[in-house]
This record gives sequence, C-alpha cells and structure tokens, in this order.
Amino acid sequence: MSLNPFKERGIPIDKQLRPWSELNVKPYNKNEVHPYTRARIILMNGIEVEGAIFSHQFARNLSDQKLKQQLAMTRRVEQQQQKAINWLSPGDETPLETTIGYEQVAVDLTAFLAAHVPDQYVKQVFDFGLLEDFDHLYRYSNLLQMTQGLKAEQLVGRYTEITPGRPTIKEHRHPFDDVRKPTSRHTSDPLTKLYILTLMAGEQQTMNFYMNLGNTQKDEVGRGLYQEIGMIEEQHVTQYESLLDPSTSWIESALLHEYNECWLYWSFLNEERDNKVKQIWELHLGMELTHLQSIAEVSRTMGVEPEQVVPAKFPEPLKFSSQIEYVRQILETQVTWNAFETQIGSPDKLPENPRYAACQQILNSGEVPSEDVISRNRKVNGSEYRQEIAGEHPVMELRKK
Repeated sequence: MSLNPFKERGIPIDKQLRPWSELNVKPYNKNEVHPYTRARIILMNGIEVEGAIFSHQFARNLSDQKLKQQLAMTRRVEQQQQKAINWLSPGDETPLETTIGYEQVAVDLTAFLAAHVPDQYVKQVFDFGLLEDFDHLYRYSNLLQMTQGLKAEQLVGRYTEITPGRPTIKEHRHPFDDVRKPTSRHTSDPLTKLYILTLMAGEQQTMNFYMNLGNTQKDEVGRGLYQEIGMIEEQHVTQYESLLDPSTSWIESALLHEYNECWLYWSFLNEERDNKVKQIWELHLGMELTHLQSIAEVSRTMGVEPEQVVPAKFPEPLKFSSQIEYVRQILETQVTWNAFETQIGSPDKLPENPRYAACQQILNSGEVPSEDVISRNRKVNGSEYRQEIAGEHPVMELRKK
C-alpha cells in the first residue's frame, strides 16, 4: 500500500542525532547474508553518499544562512545514516568480494529500472549501460576465482548469471560519445527522474569505490582490472548524469533527493528479510520523512509546490529481483551496439566514428586487463569461470570455448 510522504509523521529533527554505539552496528555475516540484503545495503550507502555530495554543493551555492543551517543539520543526520549502513558490511569481506556485490547491484538494479522506466530513450541508455556492467561482473568473478579460489556464485546466489556481456575492451569510447540527451523536468514522468537519480548515485558510488580501493589489489592483473573498469564507471556516471534536466533549480533537486531517499527506504522496508536491517530502514524512513517535509516547506516559500516536482504518493516500490531473462534478451539483441554522441544503436546504423577507433587504438594497444584476467584464469584453473543458469550464452560468439 502506497503512502503520501508529505502527510506521514516522521521523527522530529531534534531527536535524530544518535550516539556512536548506535552507529557502530553489528555487521552481517558474509557467509549467511542474502545477496539482495547486501545489494540494498550497497545501494543505500551510495544514495546517502550522493545526498551528502549534493547537499554540500547546494550549500556552496547558497547565500541564505538559515537554509544553510537547515541543510547542515539534515546532512549531519544523513551522514550518520550512511555510517550505520556502511558499517553493516563486515571487515572480513575483501574489497574484491564487495566488488562482486557492487556489480550484482549494477546488473539487477539497472535491468529492473530499464524494464520499468516510462521514457523509451532513458530505457535505451539504461540497457546500454546494463550490458557493460554485466561484463564487469564476469571479469571480476574470474579475478575472484583466480586470486581467492572463490566462486562468485557463493556471493550472488543463483539470482544473477555470470557470463560475458558487451566485452569491456570494446566499451572505451571518446568522452563526447558518453553525453546523452537530457530529460525535461516539465514533461518527464516523475518515476523517470527517480530512476535516473537512483542509478546515477549507484554508479557514482562504484566509480568512487574503484578509484580508492583498486590499488589495494596485490597482483598486477587485479590492479589493472580495477583501473580499466573504474574508467568505464566514470563513463557511466557521465552518461546517467547527463540525462538530468540542467534547468532544474537547486530547491527542486533538493526535493527530488529527499523524496528519492524516502521512497527507497520505504521500498526496501517492504522487501527486507533481515529483521535487524529492516529496523534500520524503518528508522531512516522516519528521519527522511521529516527531511522531505522540511525542505518542502522551504520550497513552498520559494513558490515551488512540491507536488509539482514529485508525486503526492509513492510510486510502485523498487525491487531487487532476478533479471536473468531480461538481461539475456538485451544481450541477444544489443551486445554489439555502440554510441555516437547522443545516439545509441547497432554500428551499421550509427555515423562513422573515428573518435571511437582512435580511443580503442590508444587504450588497447598493449595488454588489456579485462582480457588478460580471463586468459590467466584459464591457465590457473583450466577454464574461465561462468555461471550460466538459463542455458548456453545467447550470443554464439561469446559462448564458452
């Protein structure tokens, strides 16, 4: 049952700060946690990080001292929320194991959003990124087996397949060809806005994670793989952020951020299986309702009615669920597709693009980590690692040799 977040009672802001003992939560058991509990934790950490980054940027472009104080108070609470969420991840989970979780989030989240987004152009952009993250999961899974002797299926379960997508070696494009057409804040469905913001935040977190953690890998091929895929994640952030309407005001963006946080906590409260984690989603939802209602009051004083920016009632919840058939469908039809400026399509339908060829020649002139990790794992374990649940690969050229 949906609800109106502008009418629900939240937790008063002066009762939201918590002591360290409440923030330093007991982490999940990495051998027992449900893959989608891990996925929800990863995504909500990224959502809170995006919220903090946006709030700081808003404050830096704001002269209203009272509103700056309000943003600072909300931001402090949301920083505590981020700490509690991120501290659910255990210390014995290696960066590479966490990476497998990040890529499962990218695959199953992007596929869900692409399957449900109202805007067909945005759907195409999501599908395009989906096949690239799907390939990243395959590359990192082979690194995991090669370096830790661990099969990624122990982390993702049988919810997500592990097999090649659009090969990472082919994903390196000129920056001009990662900038997409913006949506309109006036005519776009509110759900489209929420989906774009959610996916952008998730990909931004992945980009930051690989930027900072990639150099902790001990072997050369692992360090190289994080460098290569980390660059693709930057391309994805460029792609998704360019879908946002640049004419959106700061206060409208603030409303969208707070509403998105409320909607996601509400979504995951309905989905969560782990009672301890569910209590966190419930607590944070109560806090975020107050944050949304407070920024809505400010918005009205500026002449912007909140319901003109976001829906009065929550849309259908976001769900993590197996997307195997959807991914296979997109694989079968779009694995060779590329981009030229704002266009996405099969190479024979795109303009000739010397920029792409030039980037490929420069970046892939020597050893390519995403290819190297597969060949090295074949030598170590006798074959590459895959988890193909629904049968052999739908694309003949990418079937296991």
